[in-house]
Amino acid sequence: MRDLFEKPLLYLITKGEADRSNYVVKKKEILELIKAAVDAKISLIQIREKKLTAKLLFELASEAGSITAGFPTKLLVNSRADVALAAKADGVHLPADSLSAHVIRRAFPRSFLIGVSTHSFEEAKTAAHVGADFVTFGPVFATPNKRITKGLEELGRVCTLLEPFPVLALGGIDAANYQSVLKKGAQGFAAIRYLNDKENLRSLSPE
Repeated sequence: MRDLFEKPLLYLITKGEADRSNYVVKKKEILELIKAAVDAKISLIQIREKKLTAKLLFELASEAGSITAGFPTKLLVNSRADVALAAKADGVHLPADSLSAHVIRRAFPRSFLIGVSTHSFEEAKTAAHVGADFVTFGPVFATPNKRITKGLEELGRVCTLLEPFPVLALGGIDAANYQSVLKKGAQGFAAIRYLNDKENLRSLSPE
């Protein structure tokens, strides 16, 4: 990822609970979480609020960017590269069924970060070769919504084959198991439940 960060890379993904009806409350919660993540020196934050209109997503990303500006933490928006660029976020995270990283790389500034969700070695290899800065790979462990997992051995295989390209483990990662994914070669991990807890963020803070 162009050596932007110290390892391991920690990637906070928001819960996706915001919609038009609860926007004011959820925006406040998300911005408070982002402030805590910046204080904890979290590497990356993804605003993954798929239920929001483009207008509200832009507003949220713009306000989030005012918090991360000037700090090492980089802000990405899920799927909507156009909104990310307009809001002056640092990049976009592309779901597996989204546009190719190649399309985004051709149309957006070179400094624009591109992350891609992957679930197989072939998907991760393709993303690495067409312009992504990093991939998430998983689910490594079971989550409430995903019981079929890739497991540590497959994670290790993908990391080894793509080294030194950054592969971040995703899926069921918490305090009890995150060291195991790092030992398998992941350059970091992404999490929703674990990293949406301010106490957990404080425990991960280097200071």
